Amino acid sequence: MRTFFLLLCAIAVMALPATASPVRIKDLVDFDGVRGNDLVGYGLVVGLDGTGDGLRNAPFTEDIMANILERLGVNVTGEQFRPKNVAAVLVTATLPPFARAGSQIDVTVSAIGDAKSLMGGTLIMTPMNAADGQIYAVSQGTIIAGGAQAEGDAGSVTTGVPTAGTIPSGARVEREIDFELESIGTLRLALRDADFTTADRIERAVNRAFGRRVALMLDSGTVELNVPATRMRSVAHALSRIENIVVQPERKARVVVDQRSGTIVMGEDVRISRVAVSQGNLTLRIQEQPLVVQPNPFSQGQTVVVPRTNAAIDEEPGISLAEVRPGTSLSEVIAGLNALGVAPRDMIDILKSIKAAGALHAEFVVH
Repeated sequence: MRTFFLLLCAIAVMALPATASPVRIKDLVDFDGVRGNDLVGYGLVVGLDGTGDGLRNAPFTEDIMANILERLGVNVTGEQFRPKNVAAVLVTATLPPFARAGSQIDVTVSAIGDAKSLMGGTLIMTPMNAADGQIYAVSQGTIIAGGAQAEGDAGSVTTGVPTAGTIPSGARVEREIDFELESIGTLRLALRDADFTTADRIERAVNRAFGRRVALMLDSGTVELNVPATRMRSVAHALSRIENIVVQPERKARVVVDQRSGTIVMGEDVRISRVAVSQGNLTLRIQEQPLVVQPNPFSQGQTVVVPRTNAAIDEEPGISLAEVRPGTSLSEVIAGLNALGVAPRDMIDILKSIKAAGALHAEFVVH
């Protein structure tokens, strides 16, 4: 009864609901057409300290190395060379919107052969292509790897990932994306988390800011903007004003649990109906203790093994929760369970049972 009383006291204190903080529109939506483009290239890293590809296992490394040397005027046809300080890599990057020729972007370099480490290596000039097959950037530079490796005659140790690294500002833009922002008459705002209420609030806030009807909600994830109706000097000026308008977003009631770490994250709007929960631990123990029976001396009897089994069931005292008042927030129930010292994994099992009973009014996500 003491446990039941403590739990009811813990959930009886009704906390005031927190008010969602207003958020800028730029943190809620993506502007249609204003996005990055993925780039990829195939190149060669040199200058490694004997940690490169084994050319017998990675013949493509030898091919690209021969092609690069021939472009530099070195004829290696028919030569047999097996350097261990080179590695074939894939180079990836994202070309940001409105990137101009000559600007620099970061790149990521990853080994594709059996190289052990890219630390200290230098990426040779590598063209980077987009999905249309055109070259938009060229990358080159010294790699900053995010790991370390050490080995001896009988063992080795590795920390991080030494076969991948980055080159800050390692690619230079050579071709610009053909996109004319000023030619746009209507622009769509795509909500990152589709919600009818949030989209309606964005429409109202934009129309209120311009004093006229310039925005129209199309669906839960799209708000259409009539750019000429904004009467701004340019489309860029209109977007600059819109993205800094503050809106209070509406979030779905959601509970996210991670079974591996025992983490529970919930929104402020999660509610539970009247529900009763009883939880405890049941332990079943079975122990075999066979008994050997020996015959009397000089008798004709035989040795017999008599089986003996000890079985016991131990039930640890759990928690009992009854008549939780309707509308109680889940955070209050969690606070009460924490006050009783309930383990996180047991708490997750309780939440699953409440959801299965239909008393948890929220989206339940389990990882």
